[in-house]
Amino acid sequence: MDFRSEISSFLTSRRARLTPEEAGVPLYSGNRRVQGLRREEVAHLAGVSVDYYARLERGRISGASREVLEAVARALQLDHDEREHLFNLVQITQRRSTRKETSNRSTVRAGVQRVLDSIETPAFIQNARLDRLASNRIGRALYSLPEDGSRDHFNYAHYLFLDSGAQKFHRDFDNAKHNVVALLHAATAQDPYDKELIEVIGTLSTQSQEFRALWASHDVFRYRSGMKLLTHAEVGDLEFGYESFELSTDPGLVMLVYTIEPGSPTAEAMRLLASWNAPAFSDRAKTIGNT
Repeated sequence: MDFRSEISSFLTSRRARLTPEEAGVPLYSGNRRVQGLRREEVAHLAGVSVDYYARLERGRISGASREVLEAVARALQLDHDEREHLFNLVQITQRRSTRKETSNRSTVRAGVQRVLDSIETPAFIQNARLDRLASNRIGRALYSLPEDGSRDHFNYAHYLFLDSGAQKFHRDFDNAKHNVVALLHAATAQDPYDKELIEVIGTLSTQSQEFRALWASHDVFRYRSGMKLLTHAEVGDLEFGYESFELSTDPGLVMLVYTIEPGSPTAEAMRLLASWNAPAFSDRAKTIGNT
């Protein structure tokens, strides 16, 4: 992946989305020939010369100080995730070594699985390339996965873009796809030499025109918290919050926990779903206990 080109595309896309009114730039008569801000306007806001900013936007980032990059980030009104993404891209281009060991874990420790199993709402373990690695019982029931965990391991981005059933399951389908692409964009700057991550992006780019269009937007995002709007084939519409927790003992892994408002229709629907799957869980627990 050409990260100088990534810097160029990212800065250009952030400049294009920011209007003069939003940036506080005076408007003069005449037609504007560019979408968003002009380069000279960003340069003025950042306190650098137009030539210097143009060089940065071409990806020629060598020698740029942190203070200058911070000024550019402020001028483009980058949010926390976008700012972090820019600095990660810059760090990659300035790194002497071209490779580092990947931190994208692909296995889940037994202790982490036990934590999942102790949670009463849907909970999952995922890595930065969006491999879903483990689920708890009610999480499997929600996604209609086998109770024995044999299909816990799948890539969530592949599922959203390449599985025909994903649209029926997600009421917030467009937003879910946008967020997934933004997560993968952020992951490329955090772990740029992860071959499996590059394969995920390559597969989606060749098989989904919509993915390619969203990838070109250069939006970035990191899981923290939010909403999930789903429709289960058996219990109907569901509305969850979600919280994400990075596992300090397992770098590269995140625990996603879906939250449910007490007394809500979703709480009743999930109670039913859990009861329908309880016998299989009890039988399995008895089998384990007798081994």
